[in-house]
Formats: sequence, C-alpha cells, structure tokens
Amino acid sequence: MRLERQQDQEYRRRFMSMLRQQGQERRRRAQTQTRDGSIASRGKRKGSPCQRDDGSQVADLDEIPSLPEHIWQHIHSLMPMRDAARAACVSRSFLYSWRSHPNLNFSKDTFGLIENACQKDESGRFFYIKVDHILKKHSGIGVKKLKLQIDSDYSAKDSRYLNKWLQKAVTPGIEELTLIFAPFGANYNFPCSLLLNGSGDSIRCLHLGCCSFRPKVTLGFRSLIRLHLCFVRTTGDALGFVLSHSLALERLELRCCYGIVYLKVPRLLQHLNYLEVSGCIDLRVIDNEAPNISSFSYGGYSAVQLSLGKTLQMEGSVSYARTEPPSSMPNLEALALNSQTERAHAPMLQSKFLRLRHLSIALTAANYDYLSLVSFFDAAPSLETFDLNVLQLYMKNVSVFEDPADLRHMQGLQHHNLRSVKITGFSSAKSLIELTCHVLRSVMSLECLTLEAPQSGFRCSHPYNKSGKCSSLDRYLVMEGHRGVMAIRRYIEPMVPSTVKLHVLEPCSCHAVELQMSCLS
Repeated sequence: MRLERQQDQEYRRRFMSMLRQQGQERRRRAQTQTRDGSIASRGKRKGSPCQRDDGSQVADLDEIPSLPEHIWQHIHSLMPMRDAARAACVSRSFLYSWRSHPNLNFSKDTFGLIENACQKDESGRFFYIKVDHILKKHSGIGVKKLKLQIDSDYSAKDSRYLNKWLQKAVTPGIEELTLIFAPFGANYNFPCSLLLNGSGDSIRCLHLGCCSFRPKVTLGFRSLIRLHLCFVRTTGDALGFVLSHSLALERLELRCCYGIVYLKVPRLLQHLNYLEVSGCIDLRVIDNEAPNISSFSYGGYSAVQLSLGKTLQMEGSVSYARTEPPSSMPNLEALALNSQTERAHAPMLQSKFLRLRHLSIALTAANYDYLSLVSFFDAAPSLETFDLNVLQLYMKNVSVFEDPADLRHMQGLQHHNLRSVKITGFSSAKSLIELTCHVLRSVMSLECLTLEAPQSGFRCSHPYNKSGKCSSLDRYLVMEGHRGVMAIRRYIEPMVPSTVKLHVLEPCSCHAVELQMSCLS
C-alpha cells in the first residue's frame, strides 16, 4: 500500500509538472504568434486539440509521450475535484474521464465561494446551478465518493434538486456518501429508497449531518464499515433496521442526534470496535451486546443507563453499579466518559477492564469525591494513560486550605503500567489533592504528571488570536486556579520522585491584570 501511494504521488507530481510546462509553452507560442500576426493562420492538425474558453488551444493527451492513458486516468481520479475539472481542459481523454470522475465533492469551498450577508442568496443559487450542471454532464457511472455540503439556506423546494442529484450518483458501486447541511434547521428527509435494489450494498462509509434519517425497511449495508450521524433526527427502531444488517460495521458515531430513546447495538456486530455516543438529549438507554468494542466514548447531559453486556451496568457515565467482571467487552482498550449529571462519588468497582489502556473522564459535578476514582485504577491493571478534566464554574468541594488536616490514604494496589496522568482544571479541592498524592504513592511506573489550572478557551498563544490576550475568564476561576497552584507547591511537589516529570500550567499572566482591575473596582 505504501508503494502504491508513493507511485500515485510520483505520477501526480509528473502530471502537474507537465501541466506547468504546457502552460509555459502555450504562453511562449501565444507571444510568438502575436508578434508574427499568424494566430488565425495556424493549420489544424488531425485530431484537433481542445479549445479553452479564452480561445487558446491545448495539446491532446495523445501528443504527450509519457505514461499509458489508463495511468493518466488513474491520476485524474486521485486529484481534487477542482484540479480534475481544470485538467479536463488538457485533452479529450481527460474530458472523457471527467464525465465519469469517481470522486465528486461539492461545497462552497470547492467552487471558491466566499459569501457575506449580501451575497448569501446569490452564492446559494450559484451553488445549486453549478452542481446541477456538473451532474447533468456526468455519466453517473463509476462514482465512488459523493460529498454534498449544503451551506446555503435550505428550503423544501430544493429537495427536488437533491433527490435528483442523489439518484444520479448513488448507484451500485458507490463506496462513500456524505450529505451535510450547515444550517441546523434544514428539514430534509434522506430518501432511503435510493439505497435499495443493491445501491447501498457497496457503501463503506455513510455520513449524514443535520437531516432526517428514518429507514422503515431493512437496508442492505453489507459493506458498511463506518456510520456517522451528526445532528440527525432518527429513532432507535430506524437505527435497528440499519445495524441489524450492517455486519461489517467497525465504527458507529452518534453525535447530537434527536429522537433516539433506546439504542440497541446487536451482538451480530462482531467487527464493531469503536462506539461513540454524545449529546443525544432524548437517549435514556444504551444496550450494547457487540463483543469486540475496544474504544467506547460517551458524553451526555442526562442520566443514561449504559448496559455494556449482560453483566456490566453503568448509571450516568462514571458511576458504576457493583457487578461481576464484564464478559461482553473483553477487548476494551480506550474509554472516554463525559457527564454533567454525575453523582458525588464513584463506587468501588468489582468489574475488571483487563485490557483498558487509556481512560479519559470529564466531570462537571460541583461537589465530587475525586479520590473515589482510585477504583478505576484497581479495575484496570493495564492502564497506561489517565486524563481527568474537572469542569467547574464554582467549586463546592472543601478546599485543602480550609481543612488541611487528615488527608485520606486509600489502600489500593500498586500499579506498574500507568505512565502518564493529566488533570485539567486543577483546583485546591481536598479530594483532588488526595487523588494526586495517591497516584504518586501507588503508581510505580509513573513518568509524567501534568497539572493544569483553569485556562481560557481561546488563549493568547493561539496563532489566530490577533489581540494577543486570552479570552475572558471568570474571576473566581482565576483565583481558584492560583489557589490550586499553591496547593501543588505545598502538598504535591515534595512527594514527586526524581523519575517523574512534573508539569504545572499556571493561569495565564493575561488574567493577572484583569484580577488586579477587578480587585481595584
């Protein structure tokens, strides 16, 4: 595969070099012809070359003694669509291959549209006219990838265009289909009937955004590897029609989808290794039976019952019920959990994630016993990285400066695989200090400890930040960030062994001026 990619890159490099040479040659001939006054007297050769819009002529592919024609056509198929369209003016051979170009990518960026408030309607009309013109000229044969990104305001009358385009391009043999509406309010119902009669059998990747997807019959996605739905209105039953017959599925991503109350992932999905569910506000139950998931990510605002097999139950996103070791996800290697409705602590885990290597947890609970997260370490003996993101606007935890005595010690196991621990949004919460001290005492393999105080979302160091200042940050967060750094210096730094690299990211100095001004006002 690497050799093929290198060959493709070399072919493309030679092709672009040839185009540059032809352009230079055309300009030289045009200058010579203008001086001689002989532009109109040039004889027509057999197999006359293509004529461009400006009246200039270019050589046919047959005049280029280099690679075989099928190689040039292969290079043509690898080029971005704008370059492929321009290359179609080089010769009749390229023009012929353009009419069956396999990769169609339509967006405002493809057409170089830069719209403002006054030009929005005009650019939208131009987009529809241009796409319609291209697809009318296209043979509809050989399309492998189709991407449609509708950035203009969508109305019901536009559906006749979209349905016609999809019907032209979505044919047996298509492998990737992407349809995204940038306006979230687009009320477009994806025509699932297009995927019947073998048209959906070859699709390997389906990505839909900001539309409705409600198949009422079984769709034969026998080749589907990745299903990505974002801001899509659908139901658990509709997804059931898709999942129950997508036996090759490897990745399932559901982001901010509406209408899904109960999500059932069937045991038949033996190849599914990545499951991501986030921001689905109607979701109440995730029932997974797929046995070979190695990466699972969940994020949500409401309490969701996560059933990861017959024996492992999760309530919320971090709080686990007391269960026996799970049998349905023995290959889980990466787990990301994110919740805004977390309980006060995580109960001790009886479950074992024997292959879990990467764990990421984001918590927004105002009062949480962070030391209870130690149970995750004991449940995952192969854990290598642990990231904890503490998202708090106002801390209700007891500060270590308010109650410095009697720091708790957990009697846990020693860990010999955990190498990197990162805590973002570090504060002076006593239980957070206790958790960090436990890591330093019990993790024998620790190499890097990163503690980051609350920071602005848009920092002064960002290359696109022209102001040179961080975006504003709540005064309380800035003050608590400095208290967290003081707690690190007093309670944590003295415990750090020489073999561990400690990285402490303090609040940016931009906020020091804001803090002084707020204190003076």
